[in-house]
Amino acid sequence: MPKRTDIKKVMVIGSGPIVIGQAAEFDYAGTQACLALKEEGYEVVLVNSNPATIQTDVQIADKVYMEPLTLEYVAKIVRYERPDAIVPGLGGQTGLNLAVQLAKKGVLQECQVEILGTSFQSIEQAEDRELFKELCQSLGEPVLPSLIANNIDEAVEAAKRIGYPVVLRPAFTLGGTGGGFADDETQLREMMRNALSLSPVHQVLIEKSIKGYKEIEYEVIRDHNDTAIAICNMENIDPVGVHTGDSIVVAPSQTLTNKEYQLLRDSALRLIRALKIEGGCNVQFALDPLSFNYYLIEVNPRVSRSSALASKASGYPIARVSAKIAVGLTLDEIRIANTPASFEPALDYVVTKIARFPFDKFSDASNQLGTQMKATGEVMSVGRTMEESLLKAVRSLETGVCHIYHKKFDDWTVDRMLSYIKEGTDDRLYAIAELIRRGVELALIYNSTKIDMFFLEKFKNIVEFEKVVAANPRDIETLRDAKRMGFSDKFIGQLWGMSQKEMFLLRREHNIFPVYKMIDTCASEFSSYVPYFYSTYEQENESIVSEREKIVVLGSGPIRIGQGVEFDYSTVHAIWSIRAAGYEAIIINNNPETVSTDYTTSDKLYFEPLTVEDVMNVITLEKPKGIVVSLGGQTAINLAEPLHELGVPIIGTGVEAIRNAEDRGCFEKIMEELGIPQPEAEAVTDIEAGVRAAERIGYPVLVRPSYVLGGRAMQIVSNEERLRHYLQTAVEVNEDSPVLVDRYIMGRELEVDAICDGKDVFIPGIMEHVEKTGIHSGDSISVYPTFSVSQKAKDKIIDYTVRLGRRIGIVGLYNIQFILDGEEDVYVIEVNPRSSRTVPFLSKATGVPMADIATRVILGHSLREQGITEVYGRERSRWFVKAPAFSFAKIRGMESYLSPEMKSTGEAIGYDNKLTRALYKALQSSGMTVANYGTIFLTIADKDKQDALPLVRRFYDLGFNIEATKGTAEFLRQHGIRTRTRRKLSEGSTEIIDSLRQGHVSYVINTIDINQHNTRLDGYEIRRTAVENNVTIFTALETVKVLLDVLEEITLGVRPLMPNSFRFHAATASHPSLIRMEKTDSVPHPLQSHDAPHLSA
Repeated sequence: MPKRTDIKKVMVIGSGPIVIGQAAEFDYAGTQACLALKEEGYEVVLVNSNPATIQTDVQIADKVYMEPLTLEYVAKIVRYERPDAIVPGLGGQTGLNLAVQLAKKGVLQECQVEILGTSFQSIEQAEDRELFKELCQSLGEPVLPSLIANNIDEAVEAAKRIGYPVVLRPAFTLGGTGGGFADDETQLREMMRNALSLSPVHQVLIEKSIKGYKEIEYEVIRDHNDTAIAICNMENIDPVGVHTGDSIVVAPSQTLTNKEYQLLRDSALRLIRALKIEGGCNVQFALDPLSFNYYLIEVNPRVSRSSALASKASGYPIARVSAKIAVGLTLDEIRIANTPASFEPALDYVVTKIARFPFDKFSDASNQLGTQMKATGEVMSVGRTMEESLLKAVRSLETGVCHIYHKKFDDWTVDRMLSYIKEGTDDRLYAIAELIRRGVELALIYNSTKIDMFFLEKFKNIVEFEKVVAANPRDIETLRDAKRMGFSDKFIGQLWGMSQKEMFLLRREHNIFPVYKMIDTCASEFSSYVPYFYSTYEQENESIVSEREKIVVLGSGPIRIGQGVEFDYSTVHAIWSIRAAGYEAIIINNNPETVSTDYTTSDKLYFEPLTVEDVMNVITLEKPKGIVVSLGGQTAINLAEPLHELGVPIIGTGVEAIRNAEDRGCFEKIMEELGIPQPEAEAVTDIEAGVRAAERIGYPVLVRPSYVLGGRAMQIVSNEERLRHYLQTAVEVNEDSPVLVDRYIMGRELEVDAICDGKDVFIPGIMEHVEKTGIHSGDSISVYPTFSVSQKAKDKIIDYTVRLGRRIGIVGLYNIQFILDGEEDVYVIEVNPRSSRTVPFLSKATGVPMADIATRVILGHSLREQGITEVYGRERSRWFVKAPAFSFAKIRGMESYLSPEMKSTGEAIGYDNKLTRALYKALQSSGMTVANYGTIFLTIADKDKQDALPLVRRFYDLGFNIEATKGTAEFLRQHGIRTRTRRKLSEGSTEIIDSLRQGHVSYVINTIDINQHNTRLDGYEIRRTAVENNVTIFTALETVKVLLDVLEEITLGVRPLMPNSFRFHAATASHPSLIRMEKTDSVPHPLQSHDAPHLSA
C-alpha cells in the first residue's frame, strides 16, 4: 500500500534528558524517524527537552519545541499545532507514557489526532503485565508465574505463593528502575516500598526468579500487511539476572542450536503478529540451558536500546523503517541500500557490546549488577571471531584496560575471586580471565557464573595465547596470529617490553595491517556498497579508497558522565560542514547509540576503537589531508600527541596549543605573560609537597589530578587531615601524574564557548551559573544571558577570552571557565582547547551554529571570510536555562552531594521571556517534582545558617511545614519560625528516614561543613534515603533560591484585607481627588540587579 496522503503534519515526542536507562539511542532513533518522515513529504513537529542532541536541531524537524515533556505542555503544543497524527514509539518509555496520557485524557480525541504505528490497545497489551500474561496464555506461550501487588502485604502474600527467590518489576518504569531480586521477606518489604513509589500506577509485578537461564533477545519488525521479519537476535553473555543494558551482548547469538534459534524466532514473530505491532519491537526470552524450555520475559512495543544496537549490528535502520511503516508503507516498498526492507539481514561477523559504567566516578557506589540498569553508555565492536570482537570492545571502553586483564585482581586469592564472580559486576570478565590464568577449571567458573561454556572456552583461548605471545618476543608470525585474535598493540607491547609506537613501526615494517570489511545487511549476497566498515586481519579489503581529498573526524566514544551526547552533536555538525565544503568526510567511532555512527551521516564510517593503533590503521589506508581531534571531547584530544608523533596531519587546534592549555606549567607561563589573574596553584608529585603547598596557599584548597574530564576525583579540602586522606586514597600521586592544589575562591562562576581562527575571536554568549564555585559546571544550573553581572566584568571576560584564544593558538572551538569574586575581580579557572559540553545549548540559545562555523575555521576559512566581524554576539531578549538531570536513584550508595566532581548524566532546557518561568520549565524538564506545598526538611551547616534564614522564611510564608535537625531547628525557632525537630540517626532515632520513606517530605535541604567530618554520615544517610525515595534534594542554597523564585511565581498568594493600605498626606486630606497612594508591599525581583537585562521580552 502506498503511503498515506490524508496526513500532512506529524508530531514526534522525544525522550527528554539523558538518564541511566534512556540514553542517546533515542536521539539516534528520533533523528532517523524525523528525517524519514520529512523524506516522505510530511511536516514534522518535534517535542523534546534535551538541548544536547542533534534531534532538537532546526534542520531535523520542521518545528522544534524544547518544552518540558509533561502532559500539560505537550497537550498545549498539540492544541496549538493541531497535528494530523502522532508517532508514540520513538521517544523511549518517556515518549510512550506521554502518548498514553494524551489519549487517556482525551486530548488526542479532542484535537482529532490519530495514532500512527502501533495502536494503544497493543501498547497496553504489551506494557500492562496482566494483559500481557493473558495474551501469552491464549497463544500457548510460556510466561513466568507472577502476581500483581498494589501494596506491601499483597506482595508478601504473592511471594509466599510463588516461592522465593522472586523478582520485582514496577509497572511503567524505564531501565528496570526500582526492580530487583528478593531472597526473603525482609528484602521484599524494603524493596517493595521503593518500587511502589516509583511506579506511576503504584503497581508491582512479583515474578518467579529464573536467575541462571540464558537471556536471548530478538529484534523483530512488522507492517500492516502482516509481513514480519526477525532483524537480528542477540545473546547476553551474562545469564538472566543482569539487566540487558548492563550485560555483555553478542550478535548473532553464539550458543543456540538451530532448533532453539527457530523456536524462539517463531515465538517472537507469533507475538508481534498477535499484538498487531506496526514497526520495530524487541522481545526478550529466558532459555533454560539444559532443556528446550523457555519463558517470555517482556516485549517492548517501541524502538528500544536494543534496537539501536541491532540497527548498527546489522546495518538495518530499524527506526527509519518503523517511521515509514507508521505512515502506511510496507516492508517490500521500503529500500535499504540495494535490497527491500523485507529481507532478513544476514551477519557474517560477530558483534560485541560492552556497557560503560560510572563506577570509576563513584568509587563508594556498589558495582553489583542486577535487574536495574546502571550503565551510562556502551561500546560496540565487530570482528570475524568471538575473540577478536571481544578484545576490540574491551579496548574501546577507555577504562584504562586494553585486554581482558585488570591489575586489580593481581593480588586476589583464587577463593576470593571465585566468590566475587558469583554476582554480576562491571569487572567480572577480568576476574574470570585471571582465574583461567591461575589454572582454575572452567567447570568451577561455570558453576559460579552460569556463563555458557562456549564463552568461557573463548576467554580461555585468549588467555592461553597470551603465553604463546610472551614466549616469542618480536616473532613476526606470532604477531600475525595475535593480531588475528584481536590482541592490541599496547598489550603485545607490554608482553614484549615495547611501546605502542614501536609496535606500530614494527607492524609497518612487515606490512601487518588489517583489511576492512563491509556491513551491508546481506553478507554480500547482493552487490551493494554500504560505506560502513570494521577491521579484521584477513586478505580481501572491501573499503574502496577514493581519489578525493579526505578529512577524518574522531568521535567521542562511549557516553559516560562528563562526556555525553553533546560531543556527538559537534562531531555530526563537523561532518556536515566538511561534506558541504566538498571533502570526503570519514568518521571513526565506536558508540552504537549515536547519530555519528549512522552510516548515512558521513561518506565513510569506520566502527573501530578510538586508540592510537586503530586510528593509525585507518589513516594508513585512507591517507587523509587532515584529521580533526578537537570535537570528540577528551577522548580525541588525548590521541592528538601520539598521532602527531607518528606524523599525522592534525588540523584545527594543534598539539602545541593543546599543550599550552592543558599542561599546567605552560598555561601558568602564558597567564603570567598576559597578566591575567588565576587562582594561586601548585602542581605536586608527592604527599608531603601537597601538604606544604596547601599551607602556603591557605585552606580551603581545591585538589585534582591534571588532565581531567568531568572533574574526576576533584575535591575541596579544608584541613591537613582531609588532604592527606585524599592524596592517599583518591588519586595516584607521582612524577607522571601530578596533582594540582589550587586556592579555592568563593564566587560566581561563568563560562564562555568561543571560536578563534588564529587572529580573530567570536564569542556567541556568556553563561552564568546559579550555584557558586565548588560545584562542577556540568552540575550547576546555567543561564544565558547573564543575570547579575556588571558590564565591567563582562568586558574583562571578553578581553581575557580573546587574548587567551590567540596566545594559546586555538583554531576552532574552545571553552573558558571564570570566577567572579565579591570585588568584581575576574579569575580564569581553566581553558579547554576543544568543543565543550555547553556548545549545543549555547548554539540553540544564541542561534549561532557554533560547530559549523568552527569547522569552516578548521578548514581554513577565517571568521571574516564567513562574514563574522563582531567579537561578542548580540544578546537575545529571551532567557535560556540549562538544568542538570541526575540518575542518583539508579545506583545505590552513590553520593548525591554536589561537588567539583561531575555527577549529572544529562541536561534539560527551559526558555521563556521571563527568567523565573524559564527556570521553572528547566527544573520541570530535568525531572524535578516542583511542589508548591508540603513539608521541607532542613539540616544546615553552621556557616550557612544565616544565609538560609531568609530562604526558610519564604518557604514558611508560602505555607510549607518546616522540619529540621536539632541545631537547625533551634536556630530557626530563635528567629521566629515554627519548626518541628526531628532526631538524627546518631541520636538513636530513625524518624527522619521513616518520614522520607512515607513520602511526607517535598524537599530536603542539606548543606555540609567540609571541616566537620562527624556530621557527614548522618547527612549521607539522609541524602541516600531521599534519593531512593524520589524526594528532591538540594545541597546548594543558590539552587534553593531559584526554586523559591519559581514557587512564588507559580503560587497564587492569599491575604486578608488590610485596614489602612494607604496613608493620607495632611496637605491633601481635604481634597479626596488629590489623595496620593503609597504602595507598601512592592518587593524587588530577587534575580534583578541594577544592570541586568529586563525580564520582559
